[in-house]
Amino acid sequence: MTNSDFLAVAPQYTTTRELLAASARRRGMEVEVLAAGDGASLLRGRRGGHYYGGPAYAAGTADDLGVALLEPTDDWLTALPRDFTRRRVTTTTLEHARCLTGPAFVKPPSDKSFPAAVYADGGRLPSAPDFPDLPPDLPVQVSDVVTWAMEFRLFVLDGAVHTGAQYATFGRLDAAPLEGHRRRGAVLEFAGALLAARGHTLPSAVVVDIGLLAAPGHDADPSWAVVEANMAWFSNCYAADPDRALDVVLRAAGPRDRVAERDLPFCRDRGRGLGRGLGPGRV
Repeated sequence: MTNSDFLAVAPQYTTTRELLAASARRRGMEVEVLAAGDGASLLRGRRGGHYYGGPAYAAGTADDLGVALLEPTDDWLTALPRDFTRRRVTTTTLEHARCLTGPAFVKPPSDKSFPAAVYADGGRLPSAPDFPDLPPDLPVQVSDVVTWAMEFRLFVLDGAVHTGAQYATFGRLDAAPLEGHRRRGAVLEFAGALLAARGHTLPSAVVVDIGLLAAPGHDADPSWAVVEANMAWFSNCYAADPDRALDVVLRAAGPRDRVAERDLPFCRDRGRGLGRGLGPGRV
């Protein structure tokens, strides 16, 4: 980081935005709250920009800020071995998902174009007029319906857990720091095995959510599994250490000229040839 580095945050207020902004100021960074619309144009050409906010707003500001946005590939979760997912996860199109005849958990792989949720069947998936801009070929993830007893958000930097927090129990918000948590050892053990085996398939700065699956009927031992992976620059930090979460955000959405070669396949910016690939080496 240089003395000229700054953090640009999207105009929408969130608690995480404020926590990260406060952390950035503590380390001597300027914080620019972007205006709605063309808010980043005033910062065009300024070096040292980093970003925190949503992907829709980022689409119109990343070029002005000169920021490279790192994110997991759309097929990351579906490519994981079953030992890490503990459920069937597939990628298809929205058109094909509408043909589902039974309940399934359906979500867009990376954006928030419609709510991630359990849908009773494909006919219940969002459609016009409430969601007029969903093309039939929109990629979606479809997975078996499971019950998460606990869910944890992990901010990962260079293949290791940098900070984290519990964020839910049995589907309800229940934030608690990972530090001192009774499940901390088990969380880090599972995350360590995951990152040792599959860390090379993720950006160097990323958020990974894992959870403890509730055993059906509570008659078997519960299992740890991956929930999903997300871009750090658009993730709620819940009860994680905001200073350490900011370390991950700054790497995940920082100046293009500082992107390491191993992260090039994970850049969201298609316009400069870095594109969202389908994995390392497939730009």
